[in-house]
Amino acid sequence: MTTSLLDGAGSSPSLQPSRTLLVAQPGRPLLDVVVPVFNEQDDLEPCVRRLHTHLSTALPYPFRITIADNASTDATAAVADTLQAALPGVVAVHLPAKGRGRALKAVWSASDAPVLVYTDVDLSTDLAALLPLVAPLVSGHSDIAIGSRLARGSRVVRGPKRELISRSYNVLLRRSLGARFSDAQCGFKAVRKDVAEQLLPLVEDTGWFFDTELLVLAERSGARIAEVPVDWVDDPDSSVDIVRTATEDVRGILRLGRAFATGSLPLAALRTQLGRAPLEPAVPGVPRGLLGQVVRFGAVGVLSTLAYLALYLGLRGTVGPQGANLVALLLTALANTAANRRLTFGVTGGGGLVRDHAQGLVVFAAALGLTSGALAVLHALADPSRAVELTALVLANVVATALRFLLLRRWVFARAEPPRRASPRPAR
Repeated sequence: MTTSLLDGAGSSPSLQPSRTLLVAQPGRPLLDVVVPVFNEQDDLEPCVRRLHTHLSTALPYPFRITIADNASTDATAAVADTLQAALPGVVAVHLPAKGRGRALKAVWSASDAPVLVYTDVDLSTDLAALLPLVAPLVSGHSDIAIGSRLARGSRVVRGPKRELISRSYNVLLRRSLGARFSDAQCGFKAVRKDVAEQLLPLVEDTGWFFDTELLVLAERSGARIAEVPVDWVDDPDSSVDIVRTATEDVRGILRLGRAFATGSLPLAALRTQLGRAPLEPAVPGVPRGLLGQVVRFGAVGVLSTLAYLALYLGLRGTVGPQGANLVALLLTALANTAANRRLTFGVTGGGGLVRDHAQGLVVFAAALGLTSGALAVLHALADPSRAVELTALVLANVVATALRFLLLRRWVFARAEPPRRASPRPAR
């Protein structure tokens, strides 16, 4: 089984120092494998016994299995206590409040093990991947390791609905937060304790978004993330509420995006604490140079155009074509400026925010002149159909988009351009 390595965004592999090799201490587990559970009275015992057998026979490290019962209302707590009494190295922890993220944060924060692991109670992930998961952390090569159902070499059995949801979610993460890891929510992860101590205080989510938030913060802080392709079989009896989970995930993405845009998270300090290279002036993960900016600007522009057209069509019947164009363009221009500020040109923090948006409104005025002019000319020449009207607006927006990119790059966010080195003068 092979693993892939994702260096912290924006960091060179040569600047990523290895951490110390972890060695087991007498009377202390090297691994703490946490199984968070809520109302799992039927599956808990076979899961823990199977996990205990695998750890005892297939891994060369001393371990602890911690059953994190987060406020179960069935017999889960009693089953956990029975397993604690029956199996050496099994500990039951009972938490008063529900939430997988809350359970993991509580147990990991209190653990004395150098490597912290977690797996879902259904053991959908083949345990053969457990040794490749923890080995990069024990050796000091990586900071976090994740099982990936989307990495090359993984073998997955699940329905098309869950496959679509999983892939869509990870695409959303890459497009919105610039994430480079392939699978945020596979219930099979490990983190070094020294790294977790720095990251966990910043993780706010207590539910299913916990994994994603931890990984995004780790990546932005320069942590090395090892990806392990896994064999994974979907649990058809899973009780996860997909709609509610998806809603909470979107809220989490928006919260993180806002935090990164305002600079409210101490990423530079965290990177220093993790012993990684200092942050570069440009935002990690944002491609440098004109080509990278064009790609990011184009992606933001496509989303902005779709939002613009949706708003225009929704408002046209109420305020007319010119009014609908004004409102739709204004709203999408504000969002477009904010997105390009962060994603395309790598500007973070509150410094210059008001000025950027003020200059962005000037750019908006130029775009408004182009699109309004196109509408005026079109209606002066004929009584166009809705399709012709939309086609003219799209063409006008293409021209306006090119103008917007030039103005944003050369005027609004010109300070984000890396300084050019002066050519050395020839010696005389």
